[in-house]
Amino acid sequence: MAKTSEIKSKPKNAPAPKKTLGQKAAHEAWDWIKAFLYAAVAVVIVRLFVFETMMVPTGSMIPTIVPLDRLFVERITYSTKEPDYGEIVVFWTPFVDKEAQKQLRAFDKFMDLFSPAEYRGHVKYVKRLVGKPGDILELTPNLSGGGYSLLVNGQTPEHLKGVTYQKEGIFKDYRFYHQMAFPGEYPWLSANMKSFFDFYNKALDYTAAYQEVFKGLEISDYAWKVADSDRIQIQVPEGHYFFMGDNSPESLDSRFFGFVPKKNIVGGPLLRIWPLNRFGPINKQ
Repeated sequence: MAKTSEIKSKPKNAPAPKKTLGQKAAHEAWDWIKAFLYAAVAVVIVRLFVFETMMVPTGSMIPTIVPLDRLFVERITYSTKEPDYGEIVVFWTPFVDKEAQKQLRAFDKFMDLFSPAEYRGHVKYVKRLVGKPGDILELTPNLSGGGYSLLVNGQTPEHLKGVTYQKEGIFKDYRFYHQMAFPGEYPWLSANMKSFFDFYNKALDYTAAYQEVFKGLEISDYAWKVADSDRIQIQVPEGHYFFMGDNSPESLDSRFFGFVPKKNIVGGPLLRIWPLNRFGPINKQ
């Protein structure tokens, strides 16, 4: 009888073959790649639903916030409640701000890649909320000194007391928004005003923003001169807010560019992350 070859099975408790240095390195590299991917996914989720970042382009909120500060902005609070009078709020501009875009650095542009496509070319502003839908706003001379105080429905909200504003923009001429959008329709404007409107119309692409915000609205229903006086009152349309900066002389705010749609609200500034010598939390009031 022919001999059959014996097939030896591997002992059950035999040790696993040792990995070569190359295999160990590949396994360790894969572990690092997975850790990086998990971290990247976590960062994207947090960025999309919890935090935003922003670079402050102007001095409108000096001394609380200064130009080129970089902020962490938390998004949760204002997704569940309306911002209150006097709170500092971050929002997407209703217009494309070509000048502020030039100030953005690689980090800012990278973080904005995760932002909604409708805000491409827009930037984030940080201002103080002073008017809610339906509110009637008016600037009145400040009895304790120069400048003006803001009246909201006839009185100054507690958190806006002590803030002084300049009577410019829509509070100076109730046709201001329309003039900036369509300066050619006002041939009697001074050369200085024409230059002002031409510059900002181009820098902010304001005509397109005006047509979008006031689509279906008549501006004369929301800004008017009180009869037999030099007083101008503004009413905030439904679905919009009115923002102004504390540093009124240097603030490009709703006095100039108009109402901000609710959907443009990003959140509240939580933490200043740059520069490091100013690192720390920000009081939204």
